[in-house]
Amino acid sequence: MPIHWLCGSNINNSVVESRTLCVVDQNTEFEASDNTETIVRRNCTMPIYHEKQKRELCALHALNNVFQDGQAYNKQMLDEICQNLAPSSMLNPHKSVLGLGNYDVNVIMAALQLRNCEAVWWDKRKNLDILNFDNIIGFILNMPSPLQWGLLSLPIKRKHWVAVRELDGAFYNLDSKFKSPDTIGDREALKSFFRAQTRVKECELLLVVSKEIADVRGWKFENGVYGGACAS
Repeated sequence: MPIHWLCGSNINNSVVESRTLCVVDQNTEFEASDNTETIVRRNCTMPIYHEKQKRELCALHALNNVFQDGQAYNKQMLDEICQNLAPSSMLNPHKSVLGLGNYDVNVIMAALQLRNCEAVWWDKRKNLDILNFDNIIGFILNMPSPLQWGLLSLPIKRKHWVAVRELDGAFYNLDSKFKSPDTIGDREALKSFFRAQTRVKECELLLVVSKEIADVRGWKFENGVYGGACAS
């Protein structure tokens, strides 16, 4: 049975300025290449790709951010997935009827499979200490987010997709609504971050892993399985 977790976004057409200068810490340099993405260069060595919010495309942004590749997916690809999931539906249940995005979890799962990856739903009752981070490519959160109208925040919550990824030994919150990536820290800091987020009833966590790892449940330490990566 299809699952329906929807994403939300700012209800306006505003975009981030074409060039911005953002700082996460003293060793971080940001270069904004256009109004929808930021290339972050920490210590001018390893870049961090951070795609920013546009319309209701947070699922698209989360996918590209988790793979660190702005060419990994596009709106046309996700719309085609929606069509394949519900070919006979007049009103597609997997996206916004207005065509602005708002893709559900089924689209995320199908999109990951195109890259030989799987989305593993995390049981919030489990202890995060069992996670084998070496076998996890990244994480995608589905979480409540305030509805925006321009600069006004409305007292309404909608669901929003957010990517979290480890880069060069540190984990980053690559929320497309943020002006820049937010440093979470090491693995212990990440577990604390996830514990805080998943205390919210409406928040769900997906692990992004290769199909090989998903098949053997190698994202857990209990199996003692290492290796395997999906296309990037």
